[in-house]
Formats: sequence, structure tokens, C-alpha cells
Amino acid sequence: MFNSSKKKPPLKVKAIEEMPHTIAGMKYKEWHEAKPKTNKWRNIRWGVLVSVNLLFMVSYLFGLSVLEGSLSGSRAFGFYLMDSYNALQVMIISLFDGYFWALTMNFWIGFFTIILLSILGGRSYCSWVCPYHLLAEFGEKLHDYFVKKKKIKEHTYSIYLHYVFWIGFLIIALVTKNIVFEDINPVGIISRSLIYGPSIALLWVFLLLLFEITYSKRFWCRYACPIGATWAITGKAALLDIKFEFDKCAYCRDCQDVCLVPHALWFVEKGKATQEIHYTGSDCTRCGLCVDICSGDALSFTVKGIDKIL
Repeated sequence: MFNSSKKKPPLKVKAIEEMPHTIAGMKYKEWHEAKPKTNKWRNIRWGVLVSVNLLFMVSYLFGLSVLEGSLSGSRAFGFYLMDSYNALQVMIISLFDGYFWALTMNFWIGFFTIILLSILGGRSYCSWVCPYHLLAEFGEKLHDYFVKKKKIKEHTYSIYLHYVFWIGFLIIALVTKNIVFEDINPVGIISRSLIYGPSIALLWVFLLLLFEITYSKRFWCRYACPIGATWAITGKAALLDIKFEFDKCAYCRDCQDVCLVPHALWFVEKGKATQEIHYTGSDCTRCGLCVDICSGDALSFTVKGIDKIL
């Protein structure tokens, strides 16, 4: 969103002599298939995601003060963590109701800790912690299968739609004086169901997932979720990012095909890159799927600033 590098004139499209497979002295197909396609980062990410959510369950079941609460609000080893979007709703309600200055120190600790994490890791929460994200990944595979078989058609929307939801739920919170969003938030519903037991609210999660499988792929994550939008906004200065090196790219776009937020990789399209080095930016969830699949290692995890030193 608001990427200034898009406004620059594009770089000249590479001639065949400048392509990485030509430089390597190989035919494109040979070069493209030379690197084994692994799921290294996907497997690591799934392991972290499952472990975090299991830790909530284990802590509750055995009364451990390790990771208490849920993803809506929790304590890690006694240190408070507060979902940033929930915190924003509470702040807006309290500001107009006159108790803003009475918000507790634990509230502010929880809020600013999450903000700090977003500055460090950007929108990593979405793909490395969020349980709905994992379900949506499986749903995406089913959706793509049905599209390939021509059973359904793909439906896409503007990437800016989730900012409409972001503002809309803040307004609803102000008008109703309640965090209404939490009643339909699939992240909170799944998290609480895993920890405290299933509820009728899981039916909404099932219907949402069914909508994504049969109509619009990853609708919630890409176009609706205000939590993801909040992480994208606060993570604009994120240190952890995915780096793209133009000279190593062969325009195959394999990375964009597997990307969970394809618009974050706009610069891999032929004639679109505007500089030798690009970063995926705040909408990227740092899932690592593009890093795993890139034949030329044009994409890699990096820490901004440190990558220039090294």
C-alpha cells in the first residue's frame, strides 16, 4: 500500500543474454528444474504456528503460567500481550466515554509490546501464529483445485477493501460501545475453542471457509481482516522482510503463483521492477513460500540494514 517504488520508471527488461539461466550456461527448463523445490520455510512456519496454539491449550489444561488467555489477549510468562486491533477499539470507546486515562498499565504494556513485535517482524503474525490462516491455506488448495477443474470461477476484490473493514469496525465499536468485531473474529473464535472447548461460533468460521473455497480465495485474510490490516500499517517499518534481487529473476512468476498475498510481489512481473533490489513490504506475511520455490534464489529472508552490511 502506498509503495513509492511503484512510481519510479521500470527497469529495462532483461535480454536473453542477461537472464540467470544464460549466465549459468544452461537452458531455461534445465535451470528452472535444477534447484530442488522444498517446503522448508512452510514446514518451519506450520511447526511454529501449531506449537504456539498448542502452548495455549497446554498452559490452560495444566494450569501453567506460560501462555495464558487466547490470541485476543494473553500473558506470556506473566507479560501482557494485547491484540492491537482490539486495543484500538478499546481506546476509541474509552476516549469518547471518558475513561481513556484510566486504562491500566498492563493494557499499555500489552498494546505496545505487540506494536514492537510488528515493527520487528511486520505481518508475520498472520502466517506464523494465526490458526485461521492455516485453515485458509488448506482451503486455498481446494479452491485452486475446483478452479482448475472449472467447477467454480475465481472472484477477486480490491486489496484496499480490508481498510474499509478496518475503519468500519472501529466506527461500530464507537457507536455500540462494544468490541463487536470480536464476536465474528475467526482468529479469536478458533483460539478460544481450542483452549476452552468448541462453541456454536465455529459454525461462522466453517461458513467463512466454505465461502473462500467455493467463491473467493482467502477472502478474509486478503480483503477483510482488520487485524491483518493493523499489522500491515504498524509493520511498514518492519526490519524482517523478504528481499528481491532483480538480476537473479527469470520472470517465471512461480513465486507469485504460490504467494498468499500476490500483490506484494508485483515487481516480479516482466517489465514491472523499478530498482535492482525490492522488498515485499508491509502486506507480506513473511510466509516463505516464495523463498522455497524460487529457482534462482532471487528471494530471501533478510533484516533491513544488516543485509547491506553483510
